[in-house]
Amino acid sequence: MKVTDLLTAATVNLDLKSTTKKDVLDELAATLDKAGKLNDLAGYRAALDKREEQSTTGIGDGVAIPHSKTAAVKEAAIAFGRSKEGVDFQSLDGQPAHLFFMIAATDGANATHLEALSTLSTFLIKPDFREKLLNVATPEEIVAAFDEQEETSENVAAEEKKAAENNTDGYEILAVTGCPTGIAHTYMAADALKQKAKEMGVSIKVQTNGSTGIKNKLQADEIAKAKGIIVAASIKIDVEPFKGKPLVQAPVTDGIRKPEELINQVLEGKAPVYHGDGSKSQAAEEDASGAKKINIYKNLMNGVTYMLPFVVGGGILIAISYMIASIMGIELKPVTNVADVHSFAGLLSFIGSANAMYLMIPILAGFIAMSIADRPGLAPGMVGGLMALTSNAGFLGGLIAGFLAGYTVELIKWAFQKWPQSLDGLKPVLIFPLLGIFITGGLMFLINQPISIFVDAMTHWLGGMGTGNLVLLGLILGGMMGIDLGGPFNKIAFTFGIAMISAGNFYPQAAVMAGGMVPPLGMALATTLFAHKFNRAQRDAGKVAYVLGAAFISEGAIPFGAADPLRVVVSTTIGSALAGGLSLLFGIGLRPPHGGVFVIPLVSNGNPLLYALAIIIGTVVTAIIYGIWKKPLEEKEIA
Repeated sequence: MKVTDLLTAATVNLDLKSTTKKDVLDELAATLDKAGKLNDLAGYRAALDKREEQSTTGIGDGVAIPHSKTAAVKEAAIAFGRSKEGVDFQSLDGQPAHLFFMIAATDGANATHLEALSTLSTFLIKPDFREKLLNVATPEEIVAAFDEQEETSENVAAEEKKAAENNTDGYEILAVTGCPTGIAHTYMAADALKQKAKEMGVSIKVQTNGSTGIKNKLQADEIAKAKGIIVAASIKIDVEPFKGKPLVQAPVTDGIRKPEELINQVLEGKAPVYHGDGSKSQAAEEDASGAKKINIYKNLMNGVTYMLPFVVGGGILIAISYMIASIMGIELKPVTNVADVHSFAGLLSFIGSANAMYLMIPILAGFIAMSIADRPGLAPGMVGGLMALTSNAGFLGGLIAGFLAGYTVELIKWAFQKWPQSLDGLKPVLIFPLLGIFITGGLMFLINQPISIFVDAMTHWLGGMGTGNLVLLGLILGGMMGIDLGGPFNKIAFTFGIAMISAGNFYPQAAVMAGGMVPPLGMALATTLFAHKFNRAQRDAGKVAYVLGAAFISEGAIPFGAADPLRVVVSTTIGSALAGGLSLLFGIGLRPPHGGVFVIPLVSNGNPLLYALAIIIGTVVTAIIYGIWKKPLEEKEIA
């Protein structure tokens, strides 16, 4: 479908009378309504205002593209308006807008409609085309100008497709763009980046996360070859595939207004390397058709990410309180006077245990639910998590509460999707929290007791393990931390360790942290002991890996794993498993779930020096295996 199938002479106004932003929206919306494109003028105007509240659609260079996708639209259409004097549209460059394109998309707009609307936005970043639109005299000439531009763009697209098919060397830069509606800014940013990269002589591929789904999807081999990634988006983008790569993250408007600046950040080495904290990941990924699919792992990790500060802070305070009590030979007593060492230690324990750690399960459940159902899922999830906590259903109960609340709210959303539009405001403040909390709470009341029985049984089983079984558990957990360098196995082991902390068993987390520190430390030590087998860039990466490993950031080994996956993964898995097994052989327990070398003195059981020894042995073994196994550098690789 062409742009001119949606833009007709009947929806063109070459002499807007409006002098304010509101008036422009009113005048162009009335033009669409007069042409029979709307079934609810007031509803469409309200949708336009809602879109403008997110960010201005005045993109600069004298152009504004107000748009909305809503059930108030009868037939997809574009209205064009021109103001010779210009109107203050709160544009990104602060200048008046002269050219206005109002996009109206139906709630169920098909892909061909949306692609045509998206194509329009890419035309408008071209200065010569904008100049032509300012000077034509009739509506028919406007339509003809778009026909001509469309033909030119089709030829350019064909050339780009042919070049992509013949590209075997990869791209210097990869980019992803996305905006809330996925109609205008997404494609304008993509076109601006491609245009600027062409001017700079830089090869680039841009993935668009638009309203018709993901197009031009970046592939794993392209990511591996690229110098860096640009994410210019104002929506959640899954950046997990970019672990270990320089990554620039910016609003979609920067992709339109500052493409050269973003490209130079990558080329000049100013982009930070992304280490995979998952903070920008989508809870529900989209497939190529744009349909959402369930992603249990990402929802779980969203909950764990928000829970972690409570566990880390609370766990360290508790550990310090026990360390003070042990060193001073005193018992922890209730808080009465913080000037008294007995009470000060008790205060630390009170803050850490009765408050920070108390919140971990409700926070976990709440943010799992929020990842699934957005903000309406938060309250039901936290209530469900609190019920799991007070019923002794523990970490497992919190996990179940989070997923139960999230999908319960999604079901409620589906049940109320056909409510009158005028009542939409009641959903987030009344319907979703009321029904979500009631249904989640009722279901948790029914299932908490059996979950509690299961958790108690598992805790007693783990507590009754002999030394041999404990060492085996340590080997497994440590190996999981080293096998995929921050991936799913790593995160599952880490989550299990936290679950055991909440149940009062501190041994598993000691194995987890030891195993997680070894991969980057092992790679770093290999670059020191076998320096002749690494080029300068790899030796520099090794220096960074020392710091990341010491801080328990397993992803510090990713640059090595990406370049030599088999040898690195085998070496790190063996070393991590050994460190985890030795930790439990030495009887080490650990309350803080994170912190690396900084929390080694805070071990709850065993000798801190033995814990450090376990980590050192695992590191040395990893370094020696990989250093001996690694191929020598070819002459052209030596730097």
